[in-house]
Amino acid sequence: MNGSMCRAVLCFVLAGGLAACASRETPRIPVQATLADCHPQPDAQRAQYIVGYGSLMQDESRQRTSPQAGPAHPVEVAGYRRGWFAKGSPVGFSTTYLGVLADRNRHLNAVVYRVGTQELVATDQREAQYCRVNVPASAITALETPALDIADGQAWIYVNQPAATALPSARFPIVQSYVDIFVSGCLEQEQRFGLTGFARECLATTQDWSAHWINDRPSPRRPFIFQPKAHQIDTLLAEQLPAFFAQIRIE
Repeated sequence: MNGSMCRAVLCFVLAGGLAACASRETPRIPVQATLADCHPQPDAQRAQYIVGYGSLMQDESRQRTSPQAGPAHPVEVAGYRRGWFAKGSPVGFSTTYLGVLADRNRHLNAVVYRVGTQELVATDQREAQYCRVNVPASAITALETPALDIADGQAWIYVNQPAATALPSARFPIVQSYVDIFVSGCLEQEQRFGLTGFARECLATTQDWSAHWINDRPSPRRPFIFQPKAHQIDTLLAEQLPAFFAQIRIE
């Protein structure tokens, strides 16, 4: 892991934030952590930024919702933990997505990008099962030089709602197509900014990997046709998560 990725950053406590648990059980969140307003009104006089830590890290996925957004910048965010505990819709066949919970002892790497008001609203609709929470600029450390200055703006991250928080299961597995989007976004940042170890850090700062993991890539015997970074992604997963990677089954 690159040493620059491991440097200490300022941690903070998100007042009224969601509590994380260290066990392998379903993360427990206190009742008072429920946010009455999941989409607070942004300050129209300040620049707006979104912290993307899952599918929003990938250019193509992010631009489907925010085609006019500014470029993504690699950052490290203190005070949150990322993991597989965002349960999808109970209707039909669904999956478990990446989510974040407040945790003063954790950090994660991500991207931050500027959006207009309409794109903030569009992202709220896309991330409807999450709550948008303000992240202080002091909790965000740039991983590029020169650094993007967001001190005068508002930065937001999407955190899990209690009702949609659960670990992967046979009914709601991790699916490879979503892992591909996440890891390919990490690889984009690593290659674009020359950040050795950025993609490995994505995996290292993601918790709650599970044997409930399905390979749903189209024609998985020749995955590179549909996922150009398939070999790079699989190599990273096999190196960093060998026990879980060995158990992935083809659906």
